[in-house]
Amino acid sequence: MRDRLPFDRDSLVDIGFDSSVEWDLIVIGGGATGLGTAIDAASRGYRTLLLEQHDFGKGTSSRSTKLIHGGVRYLRQGNISLVIEALRERGCLLKNAPHLVHTVPFVIPCYRRWERPYYGFGLKLYQAMSGRLSIGPSSILSRDVALDFLPNAAGKAMRGGVLYHDAQFDDSRLIINLAQTCADLGAVPLNYVRVTGLLRRGGRIRGVIARDVEGGREVELEARVVVNATGVFVDGVRRMDDPQCPAIIRPSQGIHIVIGRRFLPGDAAMMIPRTDDGRVLFVIPWRDRTILGTTDTPVESIDVEPEARSSEVDFLLEHVAQYLEVAPERQDVLSIFAGLRPLVASGRTGDTKAISRDHVLRVSSSGLVTITGGKWTTYRKMAQDAVDHAAKVAGLDQQPSRTHSLAIHGARISDGFGLSNSYGADAPAVQDAMAREPGGTVLINEKLPVRRGEVSYLVRREMARTVEDVLARRTRSLLMDAGASIEAAPEVAQIMAAALGRNRHWQEEQVEAYRTVARNYLPDQITVHHHRAVDMKRGARQHYDTA
Repeated sequence: MRDRLPFDRDSLVDIGFDSSVEWDLIVIGGGATGLGTAIDAASRGYRTLLLEQHDFGKGTSSRSTKLIHGGVRYLRQGNISLVIEALRERGCLLKNAPHLVHTVPFVIPCYRRWERPYYGFGLKLYQAMSGRLSIGPSSILSRDVALDFLPNAAGKAMRGGVLYHDAQFDDSRLIINLAQTCADLGAVPLNYVRVTGLLRRGGRIRGVIARDVEGGREVELEARVVVNATGVFVDGVRRMDDPQCPAIIRPSQGIHIVIGRRFLPGDAAMMIPRTDDGRVLFVIPWRDRTILGTTDTPVESIDVEPEARSSEVDFLLEHVAQYLEVAPERQDVLSIFAGLRPLVASGRTGDTKAISRDHVLRVSSSGLVTITGGKWTTYRKMAQDAVDHAAKVAGLDQQPSRTHSLAIHGARISDGFGLSNSYGADAPAVQDAMAREPGGTVLINEKLPVRRGEVSYLVRREMARTVEDVLARRTRSLLMDAGASIEAAPEVAQIMAAALGRNRHWQEEQVEAYRTVARNYLPDQITVHHHRAVDMKRGARQHYDTA
């Protein structure tokens, strides 16, 4: 483990762009898997550099269902090993990041006689698989008790329910804390640095060509091993190594809808066990909002900003309407977000639901280590496996992984802090930043729980470089209310410009760039996509260049 580094981009760029240094590992990709890999490597004492071409968590890692779970659906599919591994990792995250990960009761509403015993047995098994890391018992509920948990559930035909427990988190906030943990361990995590090529020495990959997106500076950086952890974009990096290598990613799109809490009052979440396309559907309380998700739509293109399809939105609204007494309609939607799953499959099957969520490791003949697949919950184990393989490829001294019990940056619950974010142990510093800045406690928008001083803090202490960084990921404003976040963008740009030393032209560019991204999250901007449309009947129940 090396000396702690400041979480300051200018300082980290100076360290990371020192071309005289040979790194033990260079990790490409600043999502959950890449950051987890950098943490694991740094905790073993390896000299580690991480490069992300956009912001940390820009892609799939910030667009999840916000669940840390074993996956009830995988249990039904018979993927017992994945469920057990994920439940163990759930226990690690609850212990290592208690400020961001917490338990939530889930209820399956039951409308047929056989459903309570059937789901009750399955969820008893699910609980038993977690062993000593169990976070709460499952039980069969009467109709009245089920309605106590889910006051807005369609109750006339309900026969009862089944209760179980899982965990919830804020994906993007955890991403930022993982990046901070990297620096705490002496690794160098850099956002807005694009890898434009791989260095080859004697037929082996021995580093990368990297360009600072902000400053334009390009350098050659040497490493004993390079790890490709770019999620859905891994094939683009693999083709930098071998232009003829076949694709391994079979992308699938999942969308989520954000609505008000009045549709799910209380603290419990609802799990709809089977939709028309064979998925489970979640209705989850989150940050004084409710999230509905998700879909599973095979897609051909891999985009940095995937767009939801009108048919996907209809699918979610129509299905959840069968289970809620007062159901949301399009005008109730506050935000819609889409993410791509990096599924790995052979062949060209169109049924992405059947593709395993296990992770995959590939080592090319030139030594490029690629890690992809998996799920958010298992990011730490994926990272451990990636570093185990990378150390062998690089001939590094073998050191055991230390991340099983490694506390994540901020790992303390801070009592009494507001709802705007989960800062954990950093909450006093945020409060101090708000107190020191004139008007620092004033909200940036009356519909968003984010304050002016908070924005300055995010720039100075959390490496936020754009308006999108602040509104989409650091504060989740884009997900909580896309329209309100667009209204807040000019003020956020003004605050950021003062902190970064930017001019008015920069502010105007930032606001327009943010509006372009945020419009795709507005319900009235979602249009019907005709290519590869998925039949969704009403039921009862970018960029790593890929050249």
